[in-house]
Amino acid sequence: QVRPVESGGGPVQSGGSLRLECAASKYTTIDKTSCLGWFRQGPGNEREGVALIGRGDFTDYADSVKGRFTISRDIDKKILYLDMNSLKPEDSGMYYCAAIRPPYGCVLANLLTRATYWGQGTQVTVSS
Repeated sequence: QVRPVESGGGPVQSGGSLRLECAASKYTTIDKTSCLGWFRQGPGNEREGVALIGRGDFTDYADSVKGRFTISRDIDKKILYLDMNSLKPEDSGMYYCAAIRPPYGCVLANLLTRATYWGQGTQVTVSS
């Protein structure tokens, strides 16, 4: 059985929490030097870079999720996480994990234009 790359999504009420997980693939590693992140695609197909983690556990977040979302990684398990708290209906969408490789810089904007993603996404639906 093939394990899905992204998991943890689902329906949740406004104010609730979810933890998304992203598994490494044979093409993408999850280690301390990797530049990894999450982006989402909303119902209107708008895309937004949500969170980023880089070398030295540097992190960056979209203003819309700061203080509510936390990105982290488990190097031993090779899993990337996104902990989402105080969810709002506008957080609904398909969430994808992605990697930014050299020569592109590890910045949030590059999640939409320079990243490689390898999964089908996981759907998050927040009801009011």
